[in-house]
Amino acid sequence: MDTTTRAGQESGADALRARGLRVTAARLAVLDALGAAPHADTDTVVRAVRAAIGSVSVQAVYDVLRVLADHGLVHRIEPAGHPARYELRVGDNHHHLVCRSCGVVQDVDCAVGAAPCLVPRLVPGDTDGFVVDEAEVLYWGHCRACAAR
Repeated sequence: MDTTTRAGQESGADALRARGLRVTAARLAVLDALGAAPHADTDTVVRAVRAAIGSVSVQAVYDVLRVLADHGLVHRIEPAGHPARYELRVGDNHHHLVCRSCGVVQDVDCAVGAAPCLVPRLVPGDTDGFVVDEAEVLYWGHCRACAAR
């Protein structure tokens, strides 16, 4: 099932089962944490999961995030120089704005208009046969609060 967001479309347990995954307290807590804090880094997710279910190792949360990403339930964003971030918005190839100062991340719907940089010019012999199915775009700048300083 291609979901733009999990919220409102299927419960966490249903989403896990639909992908053949066991429903566990840690997996549900991670999904809930990301629903409450889109673009959260792992430390933020760990704190939310511990608040929800008690003791859980950092490694366990990393493992859950990896499994959820591998099964298309979570999208991992890796802005250069910043910790990886995770979100539930999957399946729509949207992009992100990243503040250079505070690191806040904001969703941007797919780029529109003439943007030749989004259509790679394939060099014969170098990338022959390469089929592009996704473009990951990060826009860098300063959020409103940081720009006002």
